[in-house]
Amino acid sequence: MKRFVFAIAALAALCFATSGPALADRFEDILKNGVVRIGVPVDVPPFGSVNAKREAEGFDIDLANMVAKALGVKAELQQITGANRIPYLLTDKVDIVISVMGLTPERAKQIMFTAPYADTSLAVYGAKSQNVKSADDLGSLKVVAAKGTTQDLGLAEMNPKANIMRTEDDATAAQAYITGQADMIATNSLVVPDLIKRAPNKEFDLKFVIRRSPAHMGVRMGEHNLVRWLDSFIFFNTMNGELDKLHQKWLAAKMIPLPSL
Repeated sequence: MKRFVFAIAALAALCFATSGPALADRFEDILKNGVVRIGVPVDVPPFGSVNAKREAEGFDIDLANMVAKALGVKAELQQITGANRIPYLLTDKVDIVISVMGLTPERAKQIMFTAPYADTSLAVYGAKSQNVKSADDLGSLKVVAAKGTTQDLGLAEMNPKANIMRTEDDATAAQAYITGQADMIATNSLVVPDLIKRAPNKEFDLKFVIRRSPAHMGVRMGEHNLVRWLDSFIFFNTMNGELDKLHQKWLAAKMIPLPSL
């Protein structure tokens, strides 16, 4: 009899546990509501910037619109910076971040990352006359970087004593270097060609690489269905050549095959 009672109790507990409200699923919500909220940059050309018509344009902008079209929903694009990309996900202001974001183990404790969609490197640039070949050679030279970005964190890890000037966003960091407020700049390698066009008289000599840093999309922790769909989207558009077209349009280079997660 005691065994029978225990069995009934266990069965009741199981039924109670499984009869509660279903966990929310962002992927299903997006399809149901017909809108996907995507955080994109407008301060990191060619991935995102504002043109003469005050319209957002760039690699990540086009990619975000491609995602919405593939989902069959309306794209609601929100401007974000390097510093608030993860906070916007954590506070549910966006469903997806597409903002040339690099993956780190520390970030992966907070959000989920998709497979990479573009290959980039983070590096330090300066004048040709500066004898700097590694982070240890920086001395008192001031290096500007957008705070909270992978280049900021990576450089600080390489040289904890580095004189880093941290700005609110990438556009301000670029302006600080171009106007001479900083001696060097830590930035994404694919951003440099655009900076050279903007400031042809400024030198952007590669001093050293911080690390290779492919770009990934990000979603809130636990949104497995959404991240899985985005992985499928990246795979499909890699195989059909659409991502390569974006690379050639915005980065003037063919897409380099990247490993999946």
